[in-house]
Amino acid sequence: MSKSKDFLRVKVDEDLKSGKYKEVVTRFPPEPNGFPHIGHAKSICINFGIAQDYNGHCNLRMDDTDPTKEDTKYVEALKDAVTWLGFNWGDNIHFTSDYFPRIYDYAIELIKMGKAYVDSLNEEEIRQYRGTVTEAGKRSDYANRSVEENLDLFEKMKNGEFKDGEHVLRAKIDMSASNMKMRDPLLYRIRHAHHFRAGKQWSIYPMYDFAHCLSDYIEGVTHSICTLEFENNREIYDWVLDTLKLTPPRPYQYEFARLGINYTVMSKRKLLELVEGNYVSGWDDPRLPTIAGYKRRGYTPESILNFCDQIG
Repeated sequence: MSKSKDFLRVKVDEDLKSGKYKEVVTRFPPEPNGFPHIGHAKSICINFGIAQDYNGHCNLRMDDTDPTKEDTKYVEALKDAVTWLGFNWGDNIHFTSDYFPRIYDYAIELIKMGKAYVDSLNEEEIRQYRGTVTEAGKRSDYANRSVEENLDLFEKMKNGEFKDGEHVLRAKIDMSASNMKMRDPLLYRIRHAHHFRAGKQWSIYPMYDFAHCLSDYIEGVTHSICTLEFENNREIYDWVLDTLKLTPPRPYQYEFARLGINYTVMSKRKLLELVEGNYVSGWDDPRLPTIAGYKRRGYTPESILNFCDQIG
């Protein structure tokens, strides 16, 4: 058994013994903006594997919060990869876009609590105001807006009355926090783009750190298992759920080491460049480290599962 999975089993055992949860619910939450690669295979194996080990279930959830990059063909590719590897999500397939109305309502709650505000700084100013790892940031003057003004502006953002980038919704936390992720992180941005499921219904879209923890909560996820680059995001995850005082049980985030292979391109953005630049025959080109590519090259699902289980 891999070290990642062994560590997670210890945490799950502790949670079940303490009575915190009645069953184990995990989730595999990819963004449908490309074909899954071997790194995703590790996440699939851990999330679905942990759920299987404890007779729980794993949700397949599409993190479709950026309409400029996502497409139905990527949804199908992700479903095909999970199925080919031998896992079954049953009826538990979800989309973050399913929860847009509820996530919006949670944002309204934060504004009413004085814990979120509409900021009108541009992207460069937000970056400058954030500070550095050695210097505290500076809070935007727009944070002094009244609750009523914030509610009015946020509704107008939702109704499409502003241009992209004109306003954002931010959490009001701590601009001097040692964890820079906690320096008033963005919760919503304006995106005038067609969403492959929601169409033109929304002009604003939640950021990952806001949508992810709430989607986990809505689905009844117990163990939100993600890669180590999200370790610093765990504070935001907890802040959102704790600040909203959501009814228990609530999910907790756990991290594992992401997969890296020497001399292998593991970035979806770079793989997309190869595909769109016609340097390869497609996402299933056997030279690519995508699951579809490995399948076309002749690898078996068992070989991929063994590889992921032995890595640690």
